[in-house]
Amino acid sequence: MSKGKLIIQMQKLLKEKGKNAWESAKKEVFCERIDYKPVRDALRYFMDKFWINFHHPALITLACEAVGGKAEITTDIGAALVLLTGAVDIHDDIIDFTEVKGSKPTLLGIFGRDIALITGNILLIKGLQLLSRACSVLSKEKGGTVFDMVKDGFLKLGIGVARETQLRGCWNVTPEEYFEVIKYKAAIAETAVKIGAFLGGGSQKEVNCMAEYGKILGILATIRDDFIDMFEPNELMSRAKNECLPLPLLYAFKNSEARKEIIGLLEKEVLSEEDTFAIVEVVMKSGELQELRKLMKTLLHKGIKCTNFIENKTIAKQLIDILAATLEDL
Repeated sequence: MSKGKLIIQMQKLLKEKGKNAWESAKKEVFCERIDYKPVRDALRYFMDKFWINFHHPALITLACEAVGGKAEITTDIGAALVLLTGAVDIHDDIIDFTEVKGSKPTLLGIFGRDIALITGNILLIKGLQLLSRACSVLSKEKGGTVFDMVKDGFLKLGIGVARETQLRGCWNVTPEEYFEVIKYKAAIAETAVKIGAFLGGGSQKEVNCMAEYGKILGILATIRDDFIDMFEPNELMSRAKNECLPLPLLYAFKNSEARKEIIGLLEKEVLSEEDTFAIVEVVMKSGELQELRKLMKTLLHKGIKCTNFIENKTIAKQLIDILAATLEDL
Protein backbone atom coordinates (compact mmCIF):
# COMPACT_ATOMS: atom_id res chain seq x y z
CA MET A 1 0.00 0.00 0.00
CA SER A 2 1.71 3.19 -1.18
CA LYS A 3 1.81 6.41 0.81
CA GLY A 4 -0.25 9.30 -0.51
CA LYS A 5 0.95 12.87 -0.83
CA LEU A 6 -0.99 14.11 2.21
CA ILE A 7 0.31 11.28 4.40
CA ILE A 8 3.90 12.18 3.52
CA GLN A 9 3.27 15.86 4.25
CA MET A 10 1.70 15.07 7.62
CA GLN A 11 4.55 12.73 8.55
CA LYS A 12 6.95 15.63 7.94
CA LEU A 13 4.80 17.92 10.08
CA LEU A 14 4.62 15.41 12.93
CA LYS A 15 8.38 14.93 12.78
CA GLU A 16 8.92 18.69 12.94
CA LYS A 17 6.58 19.10 15.90
CA GLY A 18 7.63 15.98 17.81
CA LYS A 19 11.37 15.71 17.13
CA ASN A 20 12.56 17.64 20.20
CA ALA A 21 10.58 15.42 22.56
CA TRP A 22 11.74 12.26 20.77
CA GLU A 23 15.39 13.36 20.99
CA SER A 24 14.90 14.18 24.66
CA ALA A 25 13.46 10.70 25.26
CA LYS A 26 16.45 9.07 23.55
CA LYS A 27 18.86 11.15 25.63
CA GLU A 28 17.04 10.14 28.80
CA VAL A 29 17.47 6.45 27.96
CA PHE A 30 21.05 6.60 26.72
CA CYS A 31 22.33 8.54 29.73
CA GLU A 32 21.38 5.58 31.93
CA ARG A 33 24.25 3.23 32.67
CA ILE A 34 23.31 -0.31 31.62
CA ASP A 35 26.03 -2.80 32.50
CA TYR A 36 24.55 -5.77 30.64
CA LYS A 37 25.29 -5.61 26.89
CA PRO A 38 22.21 -7.50 25.56
CA VAL A 39 19.89 -5.06 27.33
CA ARG A 40 22.01 -2.10 26.27
CA ASP A 41 21.92 -3.31 22.66
CA ALA A 42 18.16 -3.85 22.86
CA LEU A 43 17.59 -0.31 24.11
CA ARG A 44 19.86 1.09 21.41
CA TYR A 45 18.09 -0.84 18.66
CA PHE A 46 14.63 0.09 19.88
CA MET A 47 15.27 3.81 20.29
CA ASP A 48 17.52 4.25 17.24
CA LYS A 49 15.96 1.92 14.67
CA PHE A 50 12.46 0.92 15.71
CA TRP A 51 10.48 3.33 17.91
CA ILE A 52 10.53 6.54 15.90
CA ASN A 53 7.55 8.03 17.69
CA PHE A 54 7.06 11.65 16.69
CA HIS A 55 3.28 11.60 16.56
CA HIS A 56 2.30 11.54 20.23
CA PRO A 57 4.53 14.44 21.33
CA ALA A 58 3.58 16.29 18.12
CA LEU A 59 -0.11 15.99 19.01
CA ILE A 60 0.58 17.45 22.45
CA THR A 61 2.37 20.39 20.84
CA LEU A 62 -0.29 21.01 18.19
CA ALA A 63 -3.10 20.93 20.76
CA CYS A 64 -1.17 23.31 23.00
CA GLU A 65 -0.64 25.72 20.11
CA ALA A 66 -4.30 25.37 19.11
CA VAL A 67 -5.37 27.07 22.34
CA GLY A 68 -2.61 29.71 22.20
CA GLY A 69 0.06 27.93 24.28
CA LYS A 70 3.80 27.72 23.66
CA ALA A 71 5.27 24.55 22.13
CA GLU A 72 8.31 24.42 24.44
CA ILE A 73 6.21 23.69 27.55
CA THR A 74 5.18 20.32 26.07
CA THR A 75 8.62 18.81 25.37
CA ASP A 76 9.21 16.89 28.60
CA ILE A 77 5.66 15.52 28.81
CA GLY A 78 5.96 14.49 25.16
CA ALA A 79 9.27 12.73 25.87
CA ALA A 80 7.65 10.82 28.73
CA LEU A 81 4.90 9.64 26.38
CA VAL A 82 7.50 8.46 23.86
CA LEU A 83 9.01 6.15 26.51
CA LEU A 84 5.72 5.00 28.02
CA THR A 85 4.17 4.17 24.65
CA GLY A 86 7.40 2.41 23.69
CA ALA A 87 7.15 0.21 26.77
CA VAL A 88 3.55 -0.65 25.95
CA ASP A 89 4.46 -1.46 22.34
CA ILE A 90 7.16 -3.91 23.44
CA HIS A 91 4.85 -5.61 25.93
CA ASP A 92 2.09 -5.75 23.31
CA ASP A 93 4.44 -7.50 20.86
CA ILE A 94 5.24 -10.08 23.55
CA ILE A 95 1.53 -10.69 24.18
CA ASP A 96 0.85 -11.08 20.45
CA PHE A 97 4.05 -13.04 19.64
CA THR A 98 4.92 -10.36 17.05
CA GLU A 99 8.45 -10.89 15.75
CA VAL A 100 8.22 -8.64 12.68
CA LYS A 101 6.28 -5.41 12.32
CA GLY A 102 6.17 -3.27 9.20
CA SER A 103 9.08 -5.29 7.72
CA LYS A 104 11.24 -4.52 10.80
CA PRO A 105 12.14 -7.17 13.41
CA THR A 106 10.72 -6.36 16.83
CA LEU A 107 12.74 -6.67 20.04
CA LEU A 108 11.02 -10.00 20.58
CA GLY A 109 12.13 -11.13 17.13
CA ILE A 110 15.78 -10.18 17.69
CA PHE A 111 16.46 -10.47 21.41
CA GLY A 112 13.81 -12.92 22.58
CA ARG A 113 11.05 -12.68 25.14
CA ASP A 114 13.07 -12.14 28.32
CA ILE A 115 15.30 -9.32 27.08
CA ALA A 116 12.31 -7.67 25.37
CA LEU A 117 10.29 -7.80 28.58
CA ILE A 118 13.11 -6.33 30.67
CA THR A 119 13.73 -3.61 28.07
CA GLY A 120 10.06 -2.70 28.13
CA ASN A 121 10.17 -2.49 31.91
CA ILE A 122 13.17 -0.14 31.76
CA LEU A 123 11.35 2.18 29.36
CA LEU A 124 8.30 2.11 31.63
CA ILE A 125 10.38 3.10 34.66
CA LYS A 126 12.26 5.80 32.76
CA GLY A 127 9.02 7.13 31.31
CA LEU A 128 7.39 7.41 34.72
CA GLN A 129 10.51 9.06 36.12
CA LEU A 130 10.51 11.63 33.32
CA LEU A 131 6.77 12.21 33.68
CA SER A 132 7.14 12.79 37.41
CA ARG A 133 9.98 15.24 36.84
CA ALA A 134 8.02 17.12 34.16
CA CYS A 135 4.95 17.38 36.38
CA SER A 136 7.00 18.57 39.36
CA VAL A 137 7.87 21.86 37.62
CA LEU A 138 4.17 22.64 37.20
CA SER A 139 1.95 23.79 40.03
CA LYS A 140 0.92 20.97 42.35
CA GLU A 141 -2.65 21.02 41.03
CA LYS A 142 -1.65 21.24 37.38
CA GLY A 143 1.02 18.57 37.67
CA GLY A 144 -1.40 16.25 39.44
CA THR A 145 -3.98 16.75 36.71
CA VAL A 146 -1.49 15.92 33.94
CA PHE A 147 -0.31 12.82 35.80
CA ASP A 148 -3.92 11.67 36.22
CA MET A 149 -4.61 12.24 32.52
CA VAL A 150 -1.67 10.01 31.61
CA LYS A 151 -2.73 7.38 34.12
CA ASP A 152 -6.31 7.32 32.84
CA GLY A 153 -5.17 7.11 29.22
CA PHE A 154 -2.90 4.14 29.81
CA LEU A 155 -5.51 2.38 31.92
CA LYS A 156 -7.95 2.67 29.01
CA LEU A 157 -5.33 1.39 26.61
CA GLY A 158 -4.61 -1.54 28.93
CA ILE A 159 -8.27 -2.46 29.05
CA GLY A 160 -8.41 -2.34 25.26
CA VAL A 161 -5.41 -4.66 24.93
CA ALA A 162 -6.88 -7.03 27.54
CA ARG A 163 -10.21 -7.14 25.72
CA GLU A 164 -8.41 -7.81 22.45
CA THR A 165 -6.63 -10.84 23.92
CA GLN A 166 -10.04 -12.41 24.56
CA LEU A 167 -10.77 -12.19 20.83
CA ARG A 168 -7.48 -13.83 19.85
CA GLY A 169 -7.83 -16.42 17.11
CA CYS A 170 -11.62 -15.97 16.97
CA TRP A 171 -12.87 -15.42 13.43
CA ASN A 172 -16.50 -14.98 14.50
CA VAL A 173 -15.90 -11.57 16.07
CA THR A 174 -18.33 -8.95 14.79
CA PRO A 175 -17.04 -5.61 13.51
CA GLU A 176 -18.96 -3.93 16.33
CA GLU A 177 -17.17 -6.01 18.98
CA TYR A 178 -13.75 -5.20 17.61
CA PHE A 179 -14.66 -1.54 17.13
CA GLU A 180 -15.22 -1.30 20.89
CA VAL A 181 -11.62 -2.49 21.37
CA ILE A 182 -10.39 0.10 18.90
CA LYS A 183 -12.09 2.89 20.87
CA TYR A 184 -10.12 1.89 23.97
CA LYS A 185 -6.89 1.69 21.98
CA ALA A 186 -7.43 5.28 20.81
CA ALA A 187 -6.92 6.49 24.38
CA ILE A 188 -3.31 7.68 24.00
CA ALA A 189 -4.03 10.00 21.07
CA GLU A 190 -6.97 11.32 23.08
CA THR A 191 -4.73 11.78 26.12
CA ALA A 192 -2.00 13.54 24.14
CA VAL A 193 -4.21 16.29 22.72
CA LYS A 194 -6.10 16.63 26.00
CA ILE A 195 -2.83 17.26 27.85
CA GLY A 196 -1.64 19.69 25.18
CA ALA A 197 -4.81 21.78 25.37
CA PHE A 198 -4.67 21.74 29.17
CA LEU A 199 -1.02 22.80 29.30
CA GLY A 200 -1.74 25.55 26.79
CA GLY A 201 -4.34 27.09 29.09
CA GLY A 202 -7.41 26.03 27.13
CA SER A 203 -10.87 26.33 28.65
CA GLN A 204 -12.66 23.16 29.77
CA LYS A 205 -14.74 23.28 26.60
CA GLU A 206 -11.61 23.56 24.45
CA VAL A 207 -9.91 20.72 26.32
CA ASN A 208 -13.00 18.56 25.81
CA CYS A 209 -13.10 19.41 22.08
CA MET A 210 -9.44 18.46 21.71
CA ALA A 211 -9.98 15.23 23.64
CA GLU A 212 -12.81 14.26 21.28
CA TYR A 213 -10.62 15.15 18.30
CA GLY A 214 -7.83 12.92 19.67
CA LYS A 215 -10.20 10.01 20.26
CA ILE A 216 -11.50 10.23 16.69
CA LEU A 217 -7.96 10.52 15.31
CA GLY A 218 -6.86 7.48 17.32
CA ILE A 219 -9.77 5.43 16.00
CA LEU A 220 -9.19 6.45 12.37
CA ALA A 221 -5.43 5.86 12.60
CA THR A 222 -6.01 2.38 14.05
CA ILE A 223 -8.47 1.49 11.30
CA ARG A 224 -5.97 2.73 8.70
CA ASP A 225 -3.33 0.47 10.27
CA ASP A 226 -5.79 -2.41 9.95
CA PHE A 227 -6.08 -1.72 6.21
CA ILE A 228 -2.27 -1.65 5.93
CA ASP A 229 -1.94 -4.96 7.81
CA MET A 230 -4.00 -6.67 5.10
CA PHE A 231 -1.22 -5.98 2.59
CA GLU A 232 1.53 -7.61 4.69
CA PRO A 233 1.49 -11.45 4.49
CA ASN A 234 3.44 -11.97 7.74
CA GLU A 235 1.42 -9.38 9.63
CA LEU A 236 -1.88 -10.75 8.36
CA MET A 237 -0.92 -14.33 9.26
CA SER A 238 0.21 -13.21 12.73
CA ARG A 239 -3.06 -11.41 13.31
CA ALA A 240 -5.04 -14.43 12.14
CA LYS A 241 -3.24 -16.66 14.66
CA ASN A 242 -2.42 -14.39 17.60
CA GLU A 243 -4.65 -11.32 17.45
CA CYS A 244 -7.96 -10.14 16.06
CA LEU A 245 -8.40 -10.00 12.31
CA PRO A 246 -8.21 -6.51 10.74
CA LEU A 247 -11.50 -4.62 10.84
CA PRO A 248 -11.97 -4.53 7.03
CA LEU A 249 -11.92 -8.35 6.97
CA LEU A 250 -14.56 -8.51 9.69
CA TYR A 251 -16.82 -6.28 7.60
CA ALA A 252 -16.22 -8.44 4.52
CA PHE A 253 -17.12 -11.51 6.63
CA LYS A 254 -20.70 -10.24 6.74
CA ASN A 255 -20.87 -11.55 3.17
CA SER A 256 -20.96 -15.36 3.40
CA GLU A 257 -19.29 -15.92 0.03
CA ALA A 258 -16.49 -13.45 0.79
CA ARG A 259 -16.03 -15.03 4.23
CA LYS A 260 -15.71 -18.51 2.75
CA GLU A 261 -13.15 -17.38 0.16
CA ILE A 262 -11.03 -15.44 2.70
CA ILE A 263 -11.03 -18.20 5.32
CA GLY A 264 -9.94 -20.70 2.68
CA LEU A 265 -6.82 -18.60 2.16
CA LEU A 266 -6.21 -17.79 5.85
CA GLU A 267 -6.23 -21.49 6.73
CA LYS A 268 -3.06 -22.07 4.70
CA GLU A 269 0.14 -22.80 6.61
CA VAL A 270 1.90 -19.89 4.89
CA LEU A 271 0.37 -16.88 3.18
CA SER A 272 2.06 -15.90 -0.09
CA GLU A 273 1.94 -12.41 -1.54
CA GLU A 274 -0.50 -13.74 -4.13
CA ASP A 275 -2.77 -15.07 -1.36
CA THR A 276 -2.65 -11.73 0.41
CA PHE A 277 -3.47 -9.87 -2.78
CA ALA A 278 -6.42 -12.20 -3.34
CA ILE A 279 -7.72 -11.51 0.18
CA VAL A 280 -7.37 -7.75 -0.29
CA GLU A 281 -9.20 -7.97 -3.61
CA VAL A 282 -12.12 -9.84 -2.04
CA VAL A 283 -12.32 -7.39 0.86
CA MET A 284 -12.13 -4.28 -1.32
CA LYS A 285 -14.85 -5.58 -3.65
CA SER A 286 -17.26 -6.51 -0.86
CA GLY A 287 -20.23 -4.20 -0.58
CA GLU A 288 -20.08 -4.50 3.19
CA LEU A 289 -16.82 -2.55 3.22
CA GLN A 290 -18.80 0.53 2.26
CA GLU A 291 -20.27 0.49 5.77
CA LEU A 292 -16.78 0.93 7.18
CA ARG A 293 -15.89 3.69 4.72
CA LYS A 294 -19.13 5.49 5.63
CA LEU A 295 -18.29 5.18 9.33
CA MET A 296 -14.81 6.59 8.76
CA LYS A 297 -16.17 9.57 6.80
CA THR A 298 -18.70 10.26 9.57
CA LEU A 299 -15.92 10.23 12.14
CA LEU A 300 -13.81 12.51 9.93
CA HIS A 301 -16.57 15.13 9.80
CA LYS A 302 -17.07 14.92 13.58
CA GLY A 303 -13.35 15.38 14.11
CA ILE A 304 -13.25 18.42 11.84
CA LYS A 305 -16.07 20.03 13.85
CA CYS A 306 -13.93 19.66 16.98
CA THR A 307 -11.46 22.16 15.48
CA ASN A 308 -14.03 24.90 14.82
CA PHE A 309 -13.06 26.86 17.94
CA ILE A 310 -9.38 27.23 16.92
CA GLU A 311 -8.56 30.80 15.96
CA ASN A 312 -5.13 29.96 14.55
CA LYS A 313 -6.18 28.82 11.07
CA THR A 314 -2.77 27.33 10.27
CA ILE A 315 -2.97 24.98 13.27
CA ALA A 316 -6.62 24.21 12.55
CA LYS A 317 -5.77 23.21 8.97
CA GLN A 318 -2.87 21.06 10.15
CA LEU A 319 -5.11 19.19 12.57
CA ILE A 320 -7.77 18.72 9.89
CA ASP A 321 -5.16 17.48 7.39
CA ILE A 322 -3.86 14.95 9.93
CA LEU A 323 -7.40 13.57 10.20
CA ALA A 324 -7.91 13.56 6.43
CA ALA A 325 -4.62 11.72 5.89
CA THR A 326 -5.98 8.68 7.72
CA LEU A 327 -8.49 8.17 4.89
CA GLU A 328 -6.11 8.86 2.01
CA ASP A 329 -6.00 6.12 -0.67
CA LEU A 330 -8.51 3.95 1.17
